[in-house]
Amino acid sequence: MAKINLLPWRDEYRREKQQEFLGVLAFVAAVTALCVYIWISSVQGSIESQKDRNRMLDQEISALQEKVKEIQALKKRRAELLARMKVIQGLQGERPVIVRYFDELVRAVPEGVYLNSLTRRGDQIQLEGITESNVRVSAFMRNLDSSEWFSTPNLKAVKAAPQFGEQASQFSMNFATTKPKEDLSEAGKK
Repeated sequence: MAKINLLPWRDEYRREKQQEFLGVLAFVAAVTALCVYIWISSVQGSIESQKDRNRMLDQEISALQEKVKEIQALKKRRAELLARMKVIQGLQGERPVIVRYFDELVRAVPEGVYLNSLTRRGDQIQLEGITESNVRVSAFMRNLDSSEWFSTPNLKAVKAAPQFGEQASQFSMNFATTKPKEDLSEAGKK
């Protein structure tokens, strides 16, 4: 029998298998590296895309906040203008009331009563005058009390004033102004 040495052939076969294994290992490492690179690039792209969206949302939010501030300023200005309009309407609505007060006061003053001064503070009117007799002051007070525009007449003082006549007296009184109930209901309708 012939002696065959198989060792070199086995060594060569091992080297080929080892090189084949190293080649496959290198190929797998390259494919893995490529897959990792693609995955990292994809994740980075997604992160950048989300950052871009976030920046756009921040810009839109800041633009909307500016609009909200502008709207709030406009609402505040509108409220101020409405308050001014209400004051002006109130003043315009009160204008004819003063004329009405004077008209009612003239109707309430009986003959023989002369008014020297008239002062109004809020809803209170204080007046001073001269009368030919105390009976006329009483009639004046009754007229004021029966008027829709005046209430609660209060005589403060009565002094004799002989320089104006024998029975003449100087008097001081105050009373409140009111509005008739009809006017209040009409104001509520407006």
